[in-house]
Amino acid sequence: MTGKHRQEPAEEPEVTEPVIVRDRRKIDPDTGEVRPPATDELDETGAAAETTEAAPPLDESLVDEAVTVTSQAEKELAERTADLQRLQAEYANYRKRVDRDREAVVATAKSSVVGELLPLLDDLERAEQHGDLTGPFKAVADKLVTILQRVGLEPFGAEGDPFDPSVHEAVQHSTSPEVSGPTVTTVLRRGYRFGDRVLRAALVFVTDHEPAAAPADQAAAEPAEAPVEGELPLNGNENAG
Repeated sequence: MTGKHRQEPAEEPEVTEPVIVRDRRKIDPDTGEVRPPATDELDETGAAAETTEAAPPLDESLVDEAVTVTSQAEKELAERTADLQRLQAEYANYRKRVDRDREAVVATAKSSVVGELLPLLDDLERAEQHGDLTGPFKAVADKLVTILQRVGLEPFGAEGDPFDPSVHEAVQHSTSPEVSGPTVTTVLRRGYRFGDRVLRAALVFVTDHEPAAAPADQAAAEPAEAPVEGELPLNGNENAG
């Protein structure tokens, strides 16, 4: 046995485990998409490791801060818009009030100036009635009357107009069956209005309606009342009968 070599046991080949490289990146670098959670990752107990993110604590707000900021900005924008609209409405009302007051002041000033010229118009009217308004004097008078009427002066009060106590001042009353109601029969002084204002009332004679008297022949045709027994006849003839 000494001459024989003792056969050494053959060495078993060393088994090496393959190297596994796991790509744990959550986003695929090629596609850019989020990868699903790995199922081969095990925890200490052998269960698959959960890759879901933990829920936020209960004391933390679930409302996104960006949404809150946007809502607050929209609310402030709505408030500023409402303030601007209200300011524009107030300014428009102010302009209307100022324009109305300005027109009233202008109308008052015009009526005051025109009212001072009414005696002059009365003199021109009397001169025309007497035939003295002729020649250049008449041309000037016509221009004056035209200008005053253009700015708003309007005469009123003519014979035959119905009597209106708001614009007529009656200085004499009479009655006549020829009119159906109170009527202006004579104008002593013409009245004037400027726009809606009555600058001066017209002085007039007014005639009221009077029922017509019965005809004389109709009154004579009516039979006389018979005398009552024991009384004398109405004609005073005591020897009658």
